Amino acid sequence: MAKKQPATKRKSPPPQAQTVAKEHSRRRPYIMLALFASLILMLALIPVEQRSTLWSAILGQRQVFVGLPIFGIVALSLLWTKGQEIDVSVFQVFNLWGKRPKWLDGLMWALTQMGSNPVSFILAAYWFFTLDRSFGLLIALGTTTLWIVVETIKIIANRSRPFLANINARTIGRKERGRSFPSGHTSQIFFLMTLIIHQIQFNVGGAIVLYALAGLVGLTRMYVGMHYPRDVVGGVVLGVIWGYLATLVDPYWFLPFSFDWLS
Repeated sequence: MAKKQPATKRKSPPPQAQTVAKEHSRRRPYIMLALFASLILMLALIPVEQRSTLWSAILGQRQVFVGLPIFGIVALSLLWTKGQEIDVSVFQVFNLWGKRPKWLDGLMWALTQMGSNPVSFILAAYWFFTLDRSFGLLIALGTTTLWIVVETIKIIANRSRPFLANINARTIGRKERGRSFPSGHTSQIFFLMTLIIHQIQFNVGGAIVLYALAGLVGLTRMYVGMHYPRDVVGGVVLGVIWGYLATLVDPYWFLPFSFDWLS
């Protein structure tokens, strides 16, 4: 008679993941309140007339109304158990499969920094002081508000990063704090590329090159162990939406002064 195999126990999350989850749950209400207050303050700074003009312009943007349902579907798919299995499998291909020489790790880490907030603010400062003040301000304003939106969604989604849930995951560079969905670096780089394409009026070929570069940054987020595939997809959609919205905004709406004194 065949010996009955003992039931396999479900593995609990690594201790590090449990500690981070407890920490996050304690701080979650306060962070969420601060982020919502920041968003309300940003909207309150827009003069009433411009606010109605902005709303009318948003209603005329088909890209936004196509992108929002797609982002919603990606976010809701996080509840799909099979989707999580697919996410893990694809993540492992980018994060673990094949040889990973040190020079490639270094290159991927450098590329992933293109989606960081400091790089965006450096670009904003460069544009402001050398090319176009209004566009430089727009980059800085869009980066700040996008960060607030991303952090708010991360708190709501409350998804752990891959290296916390998977002990085999490789991480390149610093292990970032915070939650996983959506990818902030990916949303930031797609926001920037969308804004730059609109500002410089690139042709189709130029737009494809810039979006391909942004897509590469998204792939690096899995390579360095910080995000799952759906985090990256959510970042792509959110970044493009934010880029289109930013083209409707005059950054001087948010400022009580001008920069004419720099002339």
